[in-house]
Amino acid sequence: MTKPVELADLLSFAAGEAFVALGLEAGLGAMRRSDRPDLADFQCNGAMAAAKKLGRNPREIADGVVAALRGVDIVASAEVAGPGFINVKLSGAALSSRAQQVADDARSGAGRVAQPRRVVIDFGGWNVAKEMHIGHLRSTVIGDSLQRLFRFMGDSVTSDVHLGDWGLQMGQLINEVRLEQPGLPYFDAGFTGPYPKESPVSMDDLGRLYPQASAKSKTDEARRDEDRKATQELQSGRPGYRALWKHFCNVTRVGLERECASLGVRFDLWKGESDAEPYIPALVEDLKARGIAELDAGAWIVRVARESDKKEMPPIILVNRDGAIGYHGSDLGTIVDRKQSIDPQLTMYVVDQRQALHFEQVFRASDRAGLMPETSLEHLGFGTVNGADGKPYKTRDGGVLKLYELIAQADATAAARMAEAELGADASEAERADIAHKVAVAAIKFSDLSNVRTTNYIFDLDRFVSFEGKTGPYLLYAAVRIKSLARRAEAAGVVAGPIAVELDAERALVLQLDAFNDALRGAYDKRMPHILCEHAYALAQAFSSFYAAAPVMAESDAAKQGSRLALALATLRQLEIVLRLIGIETPDRM
Repeated sequence: MTKPVELADLLSFAAGEAFVALGLEAGLGAMRRSDRPDLADFQCNGAMAAAKKLGRNPREIADGVVAALRGVDIVASAEVAGPGFINVKLSGAALSSRAQQVADDARSGAGRVAQPRRVVIDFGGWNVAKEMHIGHLRSTVIGDSLQRLFRFMGDSVTSDVHLGDWGLQMGQLINEVRLEQPGLPYFDAGFTGPYPKESPVSMDDLGRLYPQASAKSKTDEARRDEDRKATQELQSGRPGYRALWKHFCNVTRVGLERECASLGVRFDLWKGESDAEPYIPALVEDLKARGIAELDAGAWIVRVARESDKKEMPPIILVNRDGAIGYHGSDLGTIVDRKQSIDPQLTMYVVDQRQALHFEQVFRASDRAGLMPETSLEHLGFGTVNGADGKPYKTRDGGVLKLYELIAQADATAAARMAEAELGADASEAERADIAHKVAVAAIKFSDLSNVRTTNYIFDLDRFVSFEGKTGPYLLYAAVRIKSLARRAEAAGVVAGPIAVELDAERALVLQLDAFNDALRGAYDKRMPHILCEHAYALAQAFSSFYAAAPVMAESDAAKQGSRLALALATLRQLEIVLRLIGIETPDRM
């Protein structure tokens, strides 16, 4: 990864040279941020590692390194602590220089990947005929943050929603509509068209029909056979079923696009499982010809178990005994589609952790079939959104909370909190509503993304919409406060000047600004947006302390005033970059 020269790099190089001068490896000089910022800015544990390997006294080695570091111009002080820790404080000049670099850089000190890749991010994955609900939140916001992050780092990213539009549920729906409206032309095998342009069902109808059809299919074997037959006929191209299915897809997409727009989420591709269908027949025949696909109890399967497995690894089912394509087959077909149209070097699937076995099977099958290597396919699982009882979140009456209802609740709560805090009082009604929505989205997204991706979390809207504590609205308020300062400075003719770091609060703020690239690298390498959230919160806290200790507008010294304004503006730019990477837009005022 290409990057600017960070403070840790400069110190690690200097310490490495000191270790080399003692006849040791340069890598022992690696510096990291101190666990005790009250004592040091950075620390190095290399002396203890070297002593353990060589059987020497660690303090003796550390003393030699510290003596060398004291002669380095960017070092203000270097000390040995405990059994051999090396603690370093940077000079004000070094911090000032680094702060100026960040302030002058449009990317706020962020690096880029050294070798950009073609990346596909598969997220969203909602089912046709179902409205988005709170259970869909995590894939949506995590996937969107990752596409923003990977693009920012320089990769060529294609995001794909990969709708669930081609499985048994489609046959179930077709049959349920047939039972309620048997006279529709879609069910007349002799009808030659054209079929109606208007859908015979609304989203409300689909929301009612979907669970109704599913329940019948589960309890009635004859109905289940009918649903399988309808699914197979749909997939085989029966015109009436295809036309009705397109209505299902179009009606559903209207609501999905509405919720995505509300959350500020966009996709490059709105493909579904059905888009893989053209690639599957040739794939199946190829796998049969090569002996990779086997006939088993009427179904075509691919075995993916390995001798080294310590758990059971079932085969994937390419084509079931009824001739229909299941999830395994459509996922392999999708891999073929993407290979031919994009040829990605990395494909990430942002899907519930409970689907881990499915993806392991598909990735192994892809590798065995020579489609895409298993190492280029990643399942990024995530935990669930839970209620106070620790179970998946439900409404008060036990139902699943629709996403548009959640957004409306968050908007209303944000507006109420703003009124309580007397924020936005001088704004127009339309502007207040816009600000409240930005606050609501910040609350929803930050509450999700600030948790480690793989863990569950408790959803608490009242806490998430607070302007205090570790919340999205707190970060927005920090950004808006700097924007207000910038407007006041401009009105008073105060301009940003060269940065000169003097106060402890200034030092702490610069060190946090310098930490941005590390946070980016960690979030990128680990696919963990919470690392960016941690950085944003720490930056906002550091700015709050700086703002209290180093007043800008009340400062009489013009040089100090210009320096502090420059630091504030550098903070704003970096904070807004990080917020955009997690999908949060900042208002100009509150």
